[in-house]
Amino acid sequence: MSDSPVRLTATVKAGGCASKLSPAILDQVLSKLPKQTDPNVLVGFDHADDAGVYKISPTVALVQTVDFFTPMVDDPYTFGQIAATNALSDVYAMGGRPITALAHVCFPTSGDITILERTLAGGLSKMMEAGCSIIGGHSVRDEEMKFGYSVTGLIDPNRVFANEGAKVGDRLLFTKALGTGVITTAIKKGVAKQGWIDAAIGSMTTLNKTSAEVIAGNPWNIHSMTDITGFGMIAHAREIAFASDVSMRFRAGSIPLLAGALECIQAGHIPGGLVSNREFAECVVGYEGDVPEDLKTILFDPQTAGGLLISVAASDSGELTKALISAGVPAVEIGEVTEQTRPLISVQV
Repeated sequence: MSDSPVRLTATVKAGGCASKLSPAILDQVLSKLPKQTDPNVLVGFDHADDAGVYKISPTVALVQTVDFFTPMVDDPYTFGQIAATNALSDVYAMGGRPITALAHVCFPTSGDITILERTLAGGLSKMMEAGCSIIGGHSVRDEEMKFGYSVTGLIDPNRVFANEGAKVGDRLLFTKALGTGVITTAIKKGVAKQGWIDAAIGSMTTLNKTSAEVIAGNPWNIHSMTDITGFGMIAHAREIAFASDVSMRFRAGSIPLLAGALECIQAGHIPGGLVSNREFAECVVGYEGDVPEDLKTILFDPQTAGGLLISVAASDSGELTKALISAGVPAVEIGEVTEQTRPLISVQV
C-alpha cells in the first residue's frame, strides 16, 4: 500500500460504505415518495432492496444498481478494486449477472492524476474478472475523492431474490466475515496491524460471483437474499424482516469476524456509520443472555463489499452450505427466520 504519494484515507472524513447517509435519513425521505405504477417494475425502492429490477420480456429483466464512495484504503488501485467489487455485489445479491457498468468519478482539480489512473485500472480489473464491460461514465470536480459504478445486469424475472420473501423456518447463511468498517477506521487512523489490513482487503476485493454461480447452478429454495454493506448486519436483516413480515434470530457467536475486528472495537476505532446504524436499528433488537458488548457492536458495523445473507429453506440449508464451501466460499449458518414477534430481531451468543 505504498504506491500512492498521499494517504487516500487521510483526505476524506469517512471511508467506504461508512460515508453513506444514515439509514434513518433515507427511511424518512423514501417513505414520503409516491409509489410507482409501472407494472414492469418488479423491484423498486419500496423495500430498500439492493437493486432495481425491470421486466423487458417474459424471460428477461434488467437489474440495475449504483454505488460509489470515498477511499477506505490508501492504495488507489486497491480502492478501485474494492469500489468495483462493492458495486457488482448488488447485482449478485438479486440473483443477476452483471453485463455493463458506468464509472462515477469525483476528483479534486489539483489531484495527482496518477491516483485517478490507478483507481480506474483497479476497478477495471475487477469488472473484467466479473465479465462486465465498462462502457462509459461521468466525472465532476470534488475536494473529496469518490469513485464507484452504476451496474446493469440480466436476471430471470421469475427468480429474483429480493428482501421480501423470507419464510418462517428458513435458515440464514452468511458468506463472508464482518469487520471491514472498524478495520478501515483503524487504517484511516494509521494504527491498523498489517494482518488486519490484509484480511479486510482480501474480503473487500473478493467478488460475490462464485456464490451467485453456485446459487444459480441449482434450484435451491432460496426465498430472500441481500448483501451486507453500509447499514450493517442488523439494519439489512431488518429490511428483510419488515418486507417479509417475519422475525429473525441470530447466533452472534457463529457469525464470522475478520482478524482484528473485535480488537478495533475494544480500542475505540468506531466509524460514524456504525453509530448511525446502531441508533437507527437497535430499537428492533433483543439480546438473549450475556451477549458481549463488542459482539453487539460488530453487528452494526458498516461493511464495504460484504457477504451475502441468504434466507433458504431448512431442507436446502445444509446442501447449499456444502456447495458454497466446496466452491471456496466460507459460508456458515448464523441463524433462522421465525414468526414475526417483538423484538423483531433477537440475538443470542
